[in-house]
Amino acid sequence: MKKFSQDKLREECGIFGISNHEDSSALVALGLHALQHRGQEGCGIVSFDGKNYHSEKRQGLVGDHFADPEAIKKLPGISAIGHTRYSTTGETSLRNIQPFFADLHIGGLSVAHNGNLTNALLLREALVKDGAIFRTTSDTETIVQLIAKSKREKFKDKLIEALFQIKGGYSLVLMTNKKLVGVRDPFGIRPLVIGKLNNSYIFASETCALDIVGANFIREVENGEIVIVENNTLSSFKPFPDQKSRPCVFEYIYFARPDSIINGRCAYEYRKKLGSELAKETDLEADLVVPVPDSGVPAALGYANQSGKKFELGLIRNHYVGRTFIEPTQSIRSLGVKLKLSSTKSIVKNKSIILIDDSLVRGTTCLKIVKMLYEGGAKEVHVRIACPEIKFPDYYGVDMPTKEELLAHKKNLNEMCNYINASSLKFLSLNGLYTALSGSVRNSTYPQFSDHYFTGEYPIEPLDNLKGLKIKQLSLLSGKSNN
Repeated sequence: MKKFSQDKLREECGIFGISNHEDSSALVALGLHALQHRGQEGCGIVSFDGKNYHSEKRQGLVGDHFADPEAIKKLPGISAIGHTRYSTTGETSLRNIQPFFADLHIGGLSVAHNGNLTNALLLREALVKDGAIFRTTSDTETIVQLIAKSKREKFKDKLIEALFQIKGGYSLVLMTNKKLVGVRDPFGIRPLVIGKLNNSYIFASETCALDIVGANFIREVENGEIVIVENNTLSSFKPFPDQKSRPCVFEYIYFARPDSIINGRCAYEYRKKLGSELAKETDLEADLVVPVPDSGVPAALGYANQSGKKFELGLIRNHYVGRTFIEPTQSIRSLGVKLKLSSTKSIVKNKSIILIDDSLVRGTTCLKIVKMLYEGGAKEVHVRIACPEIKFPDYYGVDMPTKEELLAHKKNLNEMCNYINASSLKFLSLNGLYTALSGSVRNSTYPQFSDHYFTGEYPIEPLDNLKGLKIKQLSLLSGKSNN
């Protein structure tokens, strides 16, 4: 089991599917390229040509593999689905790269999954005892196995039976020889949108993937909704009991690409508003507002606009540092943030700075950035974070440290400030977050978002963890049981 090595939360994947288009695989590749920020360690496409399914999976970036026309030629057909993956714990292996394909007695089925099941290992144990054979360590295969073992006659009924057994946050795109299907979990934790390109329907994790292929955004898939595309016609039904939506709040704060539309507005607008609310809660004299690029830029702009303080790029990001360069030796790894960021010395020298970022996870990166600004000549560095303190882990498809590794879980505000060596530290309040994102304070009876990162209030119990199965089966699995 590898230790969480990043100081940012990581979404685990992006999904994209299209029906009824002669260039389906090429469009999926483009869509995955737009979703690359959601996963950089593996990618795959499965197509259907009317008779046969074709699959290509690779480790690495989408552009490194599917920009080649020869790769697309291996994926003929008018329907295709794709997946780009970010691995969490354990090795990144081809067997865990999606989409998955299974040849069932009703015909072929391919599945791409974004999210995490909180009862996957419980289900896996039961399925294995019943004779199922698993080829991967992904919880996505649990969904395939449940569909395969269903005794229902119609695919729709098999899918519903499987969905009623799984728990967690998920969005799915499934492809059969006749249908393209999109599914979103009952709480709508993980995102999924519908688009249309001429006569072709598209499912994607974000609207930015529709933009890149020239498709029109129709709407978001609703929480608990199953949408089926068959014979160029879209139909929809909601088999689950009515449930209020609780989308993941970090889609708004960080995960979604800034130009993606969420609930009618660009993610960029929400992030500026978070910065604006943070400024309203802060009474601080300083010379400059400086963002941590690139994630802190929108919030810093909102903060500067609201406070009337000067915005400057006091930190410059190097966009060309890859994992292969920063990993080989400890001496290179120890350089850490300096490989990715550098201070604009003539800007920050002798200045008091308000440093803005979207979140604070372990604090190790913030510590290095604060030090860098002081080394660049800054007089003071006041850190302001455009979300509340992250105190609790996620179980719905986000890779993050254990509770013990989260800085805000083990330290109070003064201790955190001392740890990162800042002049001062302040987080956006929970009600400030809700005001920025929804225009109203948090509904304590039924929160408008999945905000368990800050509150510890989980919409779905993490059953595998409560039963101790995650620990019990780590020696069995090569990676965390997720996509």
